[in-house]
Amino acid sequence: MLQDRRPRGGRAPTPEQRARRVLGLLVLACLTVITLDARASSPLDPLRSAVGNVVGPMESATATAVRPFSDLGDTLQTNHGLRKDVARLEAANAQLRGQVATAPVDRQRLAELDGLTKVVGDTGYSMVAAHVVAVGPMQSFSRTVTIDAGTSSGVHKDMTVLNSDGLVGRVVRATRSNATVLLIVDTDSVVGGRLGTNLEIGFLRGRGSVGDTGRLALDLVDDSVVPAKDDVVVTWGSKDGVPYVAGIPIGRVESVVSSPRQSSRQAVIEPFVDFTALDVVGVVVPKGTKGDRPVLTAGAPQ
Repeated sequence: MLQDRRPRGGRAPTPEQRARRVLGLLVLACLTVITLDARASSPLDPLRSAVGNVVGPMESATATAVRPFSDLGDTLQTNHGLRKDVARLEAANAQLRGQVATAPVDRQRLAELDGLTKVVGDTGYSMVAAHVVAVGPMQSFSRTVTIDAGTSSGVHKDMTVLNSDGLVGRVVRATRSNATVLLIVDTDSVVGGRLGTNLEIGFLRGRGSVGDTGRLALDLVDDSVVPAKDDVVVTWGSKDGVPYVAGIPIGRVESVVSSPRQSSRQAVIEPFVDFTALDVVGVVVPKGTKGDRPVLTAGAPQ
């Protein structure tokens, strides 16, 4: 019959006592290993080397295999940032190229606007500045342009239109935002003109051509007067300045043609305005005009 072996003179150890003994043995073993490993020549070095030789290549291979997946997020974020930078730089370059391309146009327009402001100061007329946005069709046999100012800016029919060089024409139609201008070179255009040297008056009619061949014909009221070559012709004005105000340069005398049958002389006038390069123009409006754009006056824009 089996008998319960117990230490002599005492009882069997309890579970708590066994746990304390095991814990003490583990602590003692750890201290022993630490003490041996701290020596210059540790008996654990061969074991550590063996484990390193086995585990090291495995760690390197694992890191190499996992690296593309671990770096994928950083790569995507970096590519996204680079694409944003490239798009931003391309937009900035496009804007700079546009500024460089339009710089000559802007300078020319600024010069024309400055010239128009000078005309305002010289003549004392109030003007609304506008841009030519369209040219009348060749099929209509009329010489007209469309400007981007209309009744909302104070522009109405039978108003004088000019630029920094001289007389352009008169308004023949106006809507709220646009107006049609009949050029003085049109065959339907008749302008009262005055010679600069002797103040003789006459009527200028367009010949229908623009560019280098665009000319006006001047018939003086006094047929006996012979206009001098290069004499300047200006507008002598209409009642209440409609459709033409006085004192606007038109052109200069290029030549004089005599008609023996009719005993009359007709002067050929070269206009000051280049009608093939119209851009900034001014429409003469009554003083005190209010509209949706500034009015140029002899003082400051209203």
